[in-house]
Amino acid sequence: MRFLVCIKQTPDTAELPKVKPEEAASGDLSIQLVVNPWDEHALEAGLQMGENFGGTASAITVGGDSAVEALRSALAMGCKDATLVKDAAADAWGVADLLAAAAQKSGDVTLIVTGQMTVDGNSGMVPVAVARKLGWPVLTGVAKIIAADESSVTVERVVGQSRQTVKAPTPAVISVIKEIGEPRYPTFINIRKAAKVEIPVLTASDLGVSAPAPVVEMTNFRKPPARDAHVQLFDNAADLIDALLAEKVL
Repeated sequence: MRFLVCIKQTPDTAELPKVKPEEAASGDLSIQLVVNPWDEHALEAGLQMGENFGGTASAITVGGDSAVEALRSALAMGCKDATLVKDAAADAWGVADLLAAAAQKSGDVTLIVTGQMTVDGNSGMVPVAVARKLGWPVLTGVAKIIAADESSVTVERVVGQSRQTVKAPTPAVISVIKEIGEPRYPTFINIRKAAKVEIPVLTASDLGVSAPAPVVEMTNFRKPPARDAHVQLFDNAADLIDALLAEKVL
């Protein structure tokens, strides 16, 4: 079995407040870029399945040249191989187009694994869009993978405050949440090995598809207004309650 884990290079969440509107508009960020935190859980899921059910995990991303570093992180975690689909302009729908084409070209994918969302786009639409383009089942909100083989996958999904066990035929797309397990730390030896790996680069032409034009255009990048916060001290509880009633908090 082969588990194709889709990842994305995103800004380090600790540095997101440092992003300037003009940088967000151009896409040329001057802050540290890392593997999207949700996708680290997807990598862990792919590696777990390889260990528990047999098979290998491969990583793939759509992005510019710098996205190779995210793939090296995936290799250091334990993925067998990694592929960059070079396209820095594609939106979520375009990314799904390219990922679906890459999966079809590979031809031996049992499961496509993704994170729940990305910390920059937050749409959560890529796994659903990939499944739609491939005509495969999609299982979202996956917290546990119970069983997987060449014919089916059984997972536990979180639905609101409840849990649901679902079985679907493979190939399929699954989107995991953090309950799937804490991402493992790469070893120093694996980091050094990953740094030397030649990562193949594909284009839309290599995949036999046209480079998809973005269907979403963002034209207004701005920081949210600063909050006008202040602290008020009260001498007694009655004054506090009156203030809360005046602000319609109670």
